[in-house]
Amino acid sequence: MVKIPDQQLKEILVKEKLIAEEDFDSILVIAKRMGQQVADILVSRNYIKFDYYKQLVGRYFGVPLANLVHQVIDEVVIRLLPEDIARQKRIIIFKKDPDGALHVAMNDPTDLAAIEFLNSRFKAKIVPYLGSADDIDKGFEVYGRRSAEDFKTTIEENIQASIRAQIFGKAEKEAAAEVPIVAIVNSLISYALASRASDIHIEILEDTILVRYRIDGVLHEILRLPKEVHAPIIARIKLLAALRLDEHAKPQDGRFRYQASGEPLDIRVAVIPTFYGEKVEMRLLLATNRALAFEEIGMLEDTIKLVKGNIAKTYGIVLVTGPTGSGKSTTLYAMVNVLNKPEVNICTVEDPVEYDMKYINQTQVNTAAGITFASGLRALLRQDPNIIMVGEIRDSETADIAVQAALTGHLVISSLHTNDAPSAIPRLFDMKVEPFLAAAVLNLIMAQRLVRKICPECVTPQEVSPEIAAAIKNQLKLVGADADKLPKKLFKGKGCQSCNYIGFKGRMAIFEAFEVDEEMRGIIVDPRFTLDNLKKALRKNGMISMFEDGLRKAEKGTTTIEEVLRVIRE
Repeated sequence: MVKIPDQQLKEILVKEKLIAEEDFDSILVIAKRMGQQVADILVSRNYIKFDYYKQLVGRYFGVPLANLVHQVIDEVVIRLLPEDIARQKRIIIFKKDPDGALHVAMNDPTDLAAIEFLNSRFKAKIVPYLGSADDIDKGFEVYGRRSAEDFKTTIEENIQASIRAQIFGKAEKEAAAEVPIVAIVNSLISYALASRASDIHIEILEDTILVRYRIDGVLHEILRLPKEVHAPIIARIKLLAALRLDEHAKPQDGRFRYQASGEPLDIRVAVIPTFYGEKVEMRLLLATNRALAFEEIGMLEDTIKLVKGNIAKTYGIVLVTGPTGSGKSTTLYAMVNVLNKPEVNICTVEDPVEYDMKYINQTQVNTAAGITFASGLRALLRQDPNIIMVGEIRDSETADIAVQAALTGHLVISSLHTNDAPSAIPRLFDMKVEPFLAAAVLNLIMAQRLVRKICPECVTPQEVSPEIAAAIKNQLKLVGADADKLPKKLFKGKGCQSCNYIGFKGRMAIFEAFEVDEEMRGIIVDPRFTLDNLKKALRKNGMISMFEDGLRKAEKGTTTIEEVLRVIRE
């Protein structure tokens, strides 16, 4: 999105008393160092809200806001402009007046060349609007609805072309390079990206191939393919990921980069032999992914305050816990994003590096080269770091080095596999961390799960049924909360075009967190320590459990109570 010049933005915000001059100047230095927009940092650090900044930009340039996120866009109108041109120029035609005038959401409404291009192409008056990234993406989603039909047509046409070309009897390497097979694999990836999928599963069954996408954490069947295309499709993916084509009996892992709509996409590939043949899992990682702000991942004000207070400390350990796929890495990156300042040296060891962050020294785990979390962490300590992010503490060796790093004046941020925040303490004990050391270095422990967000286009109130009320009461009792505090109203998504009639769109986290203060340290070092005693003390001190955090969000209409119960019980 077009930006207000830094000096003018400073004058506006200082005049509105939203920031002090010296604070703005400091953020300007950080923005230049990190290669980010000043506005993005102001938003991530809670000086201003993004909606407020959009209004400022609209006023500054004298154009209205598109606000497409809350509009229904006519598919006929949007398709006046081909999708490839819309993506290239970041413009969306969303309305056509009876006199032929076209209303256009633009990433940069001051782009006279783009306006002239549209004027020349359509011979019509062009009415420019300021379009945020969300507005433009909403337009691309509308293009994507047509993509579903095009996708299935493309797949079917290329299967028929494969049959005509007699590809199935060819050698794997030769078949993998055939145009129809290349087109099928490219279509599977492109449509997955358009569907907001994080993973593609290609599974071989007795008589068919099942293709499933994981969208917002849930697997959806997308289509079935004839078994004959299995070998060339797997060979094509192996070829892209630089895997052995002649190996069918052992698991293989690889990765490759794919260019999708002008955006680089890193794809991790895992191949494993199954009863009927090889199964492929592809994890899609946009190389342009950015670290999210705490609000964007679902943190409420009380949690943000607790987290910011503890990551501001110059030494100690901050742990984020949860099962695989619960969003721990995203939370770690959000913390690092807040801490990324010119005066600190931040080093990470990750598996894999999911976000490319400027001015942060990121190391990828590579066991073949001898780089593990433990060896990488040990090496990072010789790089004069202020802050260290370790993707995961998996073993006693890594835990020991992390503790020693914290004791010698470093802030260590990492993750751990436990079901809830209190369970991190006995997990560390299992890793041979002495209680007195754990008490000395721990600053904050959080736990989280990911829930699907209700689609904002079709959110509707939902009555609290007796069954739901009973489930809520039971869960509140389990966490030691007041079981009589039931919500008066809940919400759900009816299902609409915007969410493909699922009722959900996107994900966020629910959290629980506690600070390791003097009282907690006393409990940790007590020879009579039990997890039950720790949980009772935390409840007495007012810790909000993950379920209660989810219940708050269900009451606000950002998720459903069924989602909260689902992830808590998993």
